[in-house]
Amino acid sequence: MNIMDILQGQLSDDVIGQLSQEIGAEPQQTASAANGIFSSLLGGLANNISQEGGLQSLAGALDRDHDGSILDDLAGMVGGMMTGNAQGRNTDGMGILGHILGDQQESTAQQVSESSGLSMGQVMKLLPVLAPILMNVLGKAKSQGGLDLGSLAGIILGGAQQQQQGGGGMGDLLGSVLGSVLGGGQQQPQQGGGLDLGGLLGGIFGRR
Repeated sequence: MNIMDILQGQLSDDVIGQLSQEIGAEPQQTASAANGIFSSLLGGLANNISQEGGLQSLAGALDRDHDGSILDDLAGMVGGMMTGNAQGRNTDGMGILGHILGDQQESTAQQVSESSGLSMGQVMKLLPVLAPILMNVLGKAKSQGGLDLGSLAGIILGGAQQQQQGGGGMGDLLGSVLGSVLGGGQQQPQQGGGLDLGGLLGGIFGRR
């Protein structure tokens, strides 16, 4: 079990249906777009943690703002965000996107649009709703799994690398983002020091 398995597992049929209704899309397209968005966000995080101080900054944000509590009622969180009623850093999707993707949000939406068949506008509505899910999954894994920085980096880099290798319409985007992180073994954080990260994630989130 890896981080993408966990992320996909958070999106039940009910949540996908709710998102689809809100953006006016078919559930299959919404699910495809969600996978592309999660892949892109993982790629963005992988790039960020390769920068000096990036991993420590991410760990601090997880400890401070993302405890995983929104995962207990994702349907409620999605409904609140879609109606503008969600508040707090835990669900600040636009703020999270600014940190992870920076000025690459529109180009990311374009890539996801092309791979999923959704319009740019529909993808842009999904991005700030899905970004807090990724951060809270990582936050829950860090707090409940007692992850050190190396293990946290291993989860992110492992998931991003698998998406790059797996393609799924996002290979070019991830390839450009991850080249400096995963290529040539340059300054790649230790991936858990032998810790079974897949087993740990499965234990925390349950095997679906």
